[in-house]
Amino acid sequence: MEITGKIVQILPEETGEGKNGPWKKQNFILETQDQYPKKVCITVWGDKVNLQNFGENAMVTASINIESREYNSRWYTDVKAWRVMNAESAETAPPDYGNVPQNTEPPPELDEGPMDDLPF
Repeated sequence: MEITGKIVQILPEETGEGKNGPWKKQNFILETQDQYPKKVCITVWGDKVNLQNFGENAMVTASINIESREYNSRWYTDVKAWRVMNAESAETAPPDYGNVPQNTEPPPELDEGPMDDLPF
């Protein structure tokens, strides 16, 4: 999923030590450019994205994952970015459809008899 908007605030980097070793994360606030703008707090974990490349008021497109989890009968939602790029470069980049096969011929028809016969 992608969200585009203006960075209105970059929060300080947080670090810590967990059972799997050291970790770091940084949050930033993105404001959408819709008719009714919304502010979204987005988290970047580890070294996936370097927010030093972007300043406040920069127009960016963030590729995000949204995940909710329950703790003590309450639900918490995280918005995690795995890629952040300038909005202008995101608009000009061709869409990435992954590995699309070039062969567009349909598979050969199999003649296995009537379709209403059940194998059991």
